[in-house]
Amino acid sequence: MARGSAIALMVGFHFCFDLNFFHLASFDFYRDPFWLNLRAFIVTLFLLIVGISFHLANGNGFRARPFLRRLGVLACCAAAVSVGSYVIFPASGIFFGVLHFIALASVLGLMFLPLHHANLVLGIAAIAAGLSLENAWFDQPWMSWIGFTTHKPISEDYVPLFPWFGVVLLGLYLGKTLSIRGIWKKLANWQPGSAPARLLSKAGKHSLAIYILHQPALLGILYIASKLKGA
Repeated sequence: MARGSAIALMVGFHFCFDLNFFHLASFDFYRDPFWLNLRAFIVTLFLLIVGISFHLANGNGFRARPFLRRLGVLACCAAAVSVGSYVIFPASGIFFGVLHFIALASVLGLMFLPLHHANLVLGIAAIAAGLSLENAWFDQPWMSWIGFTTHKPISEDYVPLFPWFGVVLLGLYLGKTLSIRGIWKKLANWQPGSAPARLLSKAGKHSLAIYILHQPALLGILYIASKLKGA
């Protein structure tokens, strides 16, 4: 349900972005603190859940087959997002967005999976470093995916390794902490009671499909709406 909530926020964010793109509304997504902070909140929520879910899936033993299957799907979807973004936004296509990041973070996360309290310390350190350190060397196109850039690359979605891997590490720490305290066992039989909660829960189970499909659907609908408005 938490993942479904993040999906709902993301769809709403992209809907407003698309309204702006088709000049059906006016929002400043690149300078307005509201939109910048909302995006940061949504990405933080997603990546915190990525870390928690990674622990839930592999905390009791690494399962290579589902991990590799998931990684392959993520890589293919990330490539599809890049291709589609460069078609629609040739000057600002997505070269390292959230799906690219999650694929890489999943591989790197294997090294940190056995850790517990160290993930809390390393996560905070990674976030602090990513937010405070910068060097022009990382502005080079082939290095900017790491972070530490002096300015944000021109891209419609940019989620660098630093500071965002620190959020995944915090999710790993939180997932293991709640496991040790028996919280996951207590929640094992929980079911959403209300219709909105059930809808969010279902959306959370199909988050990748929604992520991939919602933008083409929104863009198509709003393209038609913009043409009708012009007519």
